[in-house]
Amino acid sequence: MHRLNVEKIHISVENRPIVRDVSLTVRSGEIAVLLGPNGSGKSSLVQALMGHPTYQVTEGALLLDGESILDLPTEKKAQKGIFLSMQHIPKVGGVNLATFLYKVHVATTGYEGSVLEYYLMLREVAHEYGIDDGFLDRPLSEGLSGGEKKLSEALQLAVLKPTFALLDEIDSGVDVDALKKVFGVVTRLKEQGTGFLLISHHPSLLEHIIPDTVYVMNGGTLARTGGTELAATILKDGFCVGLECPLVDTCEARE
Repeated sequence: MHRLNVEKIHISVENRPIVRDVSLTVRSGEIAVLLGPNGSGKSSLVQALMGHPTYQVTEGALLLDGESILDLPTEKKAQKGIFLSMQHIPKVGGVNLATFLYKVHVATTGYEGSVLEYYLMLREVAHEYGIDDGFLDRPLSEGLSGGEKKLSEALQLAVLKPTFALLDEIDSGVDVDALKKVFGVVTRLKEQGTGFLLISHHPSLLEHIIPDTVYVMNGGTLARTGGTELAATILKDGFCVGLECPLVDTCEARE
């Protein structure tokens, strides 16, 4: 079993601390969920771990099976099987999804098949998960609705089959039908051994998956940690029960 350990991470932006002393673990074939209100540091955490230049990790470690990988370039982390789906996906005009995925697959796995073989494989994967293969010919994230962007990323995930996937707000702006397809990919890859860290400020995420571990982040640090029992409590009462939450509307108890 592979393990991705975040150990006592502290993060700053322009010398201003924004994340403090965060530790969490993601294991192969398991789903960890990181919840918290907007502005609690969830997105900053995963972007910093993957090497976004805006963020400085001032203390702590990122370990993959005991190996320190925090200081590796982003592409090296990807080659080691770590996939990040960002909350705000950048648009890349002039490059379609199929070409992008082919280049990524070659760079991360050494794939040696032809472009045509790869394209046909992509179409098969899209059909397998009920995702429109028309995404393959469209510019990367350009001209797509919020839900279409998430479906496009789900297709990337299904094709690349990473060891660990960090999915930031994968449920945001997605309608019910698209959400079923997204979580269909997550469930299938979990069964095949991929470990997931799902990040959201919507407790309703827990209606679609059964997590192995739940983390609640607030004010830049971890406020609660638990398993299925915490997930049940959050579904019933909201994730901010007993916490001082900056955004009341995301923390209200569920009806």
